[in-house]
Amino acid sequence: MPKTPEEWLEEAAPQKKQPIFKLFLGYAPGVGKTFNMLSEGIRRRSRGEDVVIGLVETHGRTGIAELAAKLEAIPRRKMQYKGAAFEEMDVDAILARKPQVALVDELAHTNIEGSRHAKRYQDVMDLLDARIDVLSTMNVQHIESLTPTVLNITGVQVRETVPDWVMQRVNEIVLADLTPEALQMRMRRGDIYPVERAERALGHFFKPGNLIALRELALQQVTRAVDRSLESYREKEGLGKSLALRERIAVCVSSSPAAQYLIARAARMAQRIEAELYVLYVDIGTDSDPEDQRSLAQNLRFAENLGANIVRTQGNNVAQEVAKVVREKHITQVVFGRSAQKGWKRYLYLSAIHRFLRDAPAVDVHIVTQEMK
Repeated sequence: MPKTPEEWLEEAAPQKKQPIFKLFLGYAPGVGKTFNMLSEGIRRRSRGEDVVIGLVETHGRTGIAELAAKLEAIPRRKMQYKGAAFEEMDVDAILARKPQVALVDELAHTNIEGSRHAKRYQDVMDLLDARIDVLSTMNVQHIESLTPTVLNITGVQVRETVPDWVMQRVNEIVLADLTPEALQMRMRRGDIYPVERAERALGHFFKPGNLIALRELALQQVTRAVDRSLESYREKEGLGKSLALRERIAVCVSSSPAAQYLIARAARMAQRIEAELYVLYVDIGTDSDPEDQRSLAQNLRFAENLGANIVRTQGNNVAQEVAKVVREKHITQVVFGRSAQKGWKRYLYLSAIHRFLRDAPAVDVHIVTQEMK
């Protein structure tokens, strides 16, 4: 069937450049992520870009609602779940509208059952695939590899997370920053939560020590993003990289739930030096119990979400198997976990490390305590 004139024109038209995924990153509620995202959306519209709100949460904040009212908002999709009414972002409606830019708040949000995808970041990927620029927001504690660290800092288990590979997809990252003192003042004024909730929050998650540590994590994340941008620019301009060999880090794990902390530590090490991450499990026949198998599967899924290469091998000698993988995969650094063992168990553990060092090629070894609060 011959093409219509419209189809020929569409085929001949220059394709839009790759869509931009811009993330406004914060370290706690109330630092200004949504405000900054909306402000940029308004600026873009004033420059003639077609900008819509896919979803913005005002949380009852007047300033946010006033900014949001200045932009076209795509009506939310109304849904029923367990007899209650909910609203979610209508991805299909946004795709049909075909804007240049969509604003999507709270990237780590979990969608109601029956939605197009389970997670909002998956909805964002659909928009990017349709060549729509996306501006989004998130707090640093929702990055999956940071959840064990955040648990140790705050005592709070973050349930809604975004895999680290999504962070690698972000083109631009902006830190929405506010000093902990200023943030606490906003809390006391009732600018973030109702006043009756503010004092309780200030005594728990919003304690000064928590905020300082979370802010540091956010600053580190932005610094790494800047470093990646610099390396990309150097490669593009033919300036070369400072390292001739890319580092490869392997972390050895078991079925213990504490292994997720170890994997997260190794992932952060790998990100800091732009290294490839390998997660290695050696099956020596001690994890046949169904509960151990479930825990092991959870550990390996966690590692996959952090972008790790999974290596499973079988043998009678852990040290020999790890050394074999190190040679085959050209690993440059190995991370072992150290639990609080005493007596003969600690002796066996140290003996295994010594055997590995004897059998393996030249490699850096890190021993990390696996204890978790």
